[in-house]
Parts: sequence; structure tokens; C-alpha cells
Amino acid sequence: MTIDALLKRPIKGGPITIEQQLEDGANYARYIASYLSEGNKIYGLLTVPFGDPPEGGFKAIVFNHGYIPPDRYQTTERYVAYVDALARAGFVVFKIDMRGFGNSEGEPTGTYFSPAYTIDAISALKSLQTLDYVDPEGIGMWGHSMSGNLVLRAMLIEPAIKAGVIWAGAVYSYDDFARYSIEDPSYNPSAAVSSASRRVGQQIREAYGPPDTSVPFWKAVSLTEHIDLLQAPLQLHHALDDGVVDVGYSDDLAAVLNAAGKVYEYYQHESGGHNIASPAFNDAMRQTIEFFQQNL
Repeated sequence: MTIDALLKRPIKGGPITIEQQLEDGANYARYIASYLSEGNKIYGLLTVPFGDPPEGGFKAIVFNHGYIPPDRYQTTERYVAYVDALARAGFVVFKIDMRGFGNSEGEPTGTYFSPAYTIDAISALKSLQTLDYVDPEGIGMWGHSMSGNLVLRAMLIEPAIKAGVIWAGAVYSYDDFARYSIEDPSYNPSAAVSSASRRVGQQIREAYGPPDTSVPFWKAVSLTEHIDLLQAPLQLHHALDDGVVDVGYSDDLAAVLNAAGKVYEYYQHESGGHNIASPAFNDAMRQTIEFFQQNL
């Protein structure tokens, strides 16, 4: 779970298997695909632009969803407009289930007390690098809500991520968590996420107490305490009326990025709620696409 341990941990990719061809999108093919992450078979929605790839290959995005009850998750549902917009813009998009979601193997653990989803995302990136039509040096990550935490953690430890975009991210220093709390059931160890998630969170609190970066363990796992490791540009989006993840999380992350001299963009949206829904969605997605086009 500590950043140092993740830096030393080998995270592997492998072949991507096409499991099912779906109905085409406007200018791209759609597939249910799978790959292996720590021995778990992980499914995902893979989109591939029509036509021959450009020299060097298509740019690609690992798309990381927010919290959805794992037993209700389906690979082809949710985030339809998000994936469609990125796919229409010419990116290969791999929206991964993550372990324990839908038909994917493994146990769901959440992103706050376990590195498992981060490992799944990096494994997906390294698996995309094996595809001959993908530019292995042109892959970014997108994450929403709980996956904001995932994206930043992944960017701290994996230099192959060339750009990251976070929407409504629960990316926090532990002081932020104490200040703002969070209406996200993937964090709450009493929520029905999984017995493993509850158990790990409880064990960590029992061993180290509540989050406090004056405690060596909490400092070792804090993302903001390791922001110097961030090398790639990062774009943040947050709606002011987000009732799930307080905009203060993104405000404070932007302040940390600014103080560290990192390359970042931060967009606040007047409306849209936690999903940054229309009409704010249109501006946020346009800015997201332009950012990936400029940095991948």
C-alpha cells in the first residue's frame, strides 16, 4: 500500500483477448476484451478507431470508473457518453472493470486501503502496449470519483502514463478526509462493498489509528506527500455542486500541485453534480479531449 512498496513492485501486462464483438460505434469498433492482472481475468470495454492506425499507432486511454456496486456492475453499461466521446475523438479506449466487478475475477477492495485497482489499471496500460495498433508511448489515464485516487497513485509510480485526467476525484491528503469526509460507499468500511474491503480498512485503522500524516505509515501511503514523483501533466475537473465528493478535495490537490511546480490544469464547473452531467459535460469533455491530444 505504501508508495515505496509499489515503486519496487513489478506490475506486468500481457495479451489482450477479444471476448466478444459488439455493435460498432459511430467511427469505431467495440469489443468486450480481457487481460490478466495478478492472475485475475479482468474484463473491459475496448474501442478501436476504424481505419489504419497512424504512424506509431493510435493514442490510447485507460478509463477507470467510479464506484458502482460490484455485483450490479456490467461492462457495457454506465459512462456510455464518456467513452463514446473519447472514442469518437480517435483514441483507443479501454474501460476496465477492475477486479471483482461484474464478471471480472478477484475480490473488490476499494482504492483507499488497497493498491489492487491501481495494479489493475497499470496492468491494463502495459497490456495495451502489446497491441501493434497502439502507440506504447502515447497512453493516458482517465478516472472518476474513487478512481481519481487510483489515477494519481498510478501516475506517481508508472512513468509510462503520459497524461492523466481526473473528474470529481476523491484525491486527498488525509487532512482533507478529516475536513471534508466523503459520501462514497467504496470508502466506508461498513458499506456493502466486500468483506475484504471492510476487513482491510478496519485492520489498518486498528494498527495505525485514524489518518494522520504525522504517523509514519500514513505519510508513507499519502499521495500528496509524494507529489514530487509526479512527472506527467494532470488535468482536474470538479463541479461546484458535487454532493458526493466535496470540491475542496480538488481545490487542495490543485494547491499541492501548484506549490510543487507541477504541470496541471484545473477546471471548476458551475453545475453537473458528481458526474459533471450536461450541460457542463460538454465543456469538460472538450477540455479533456484537447488535453489528451496535446499531451499523448
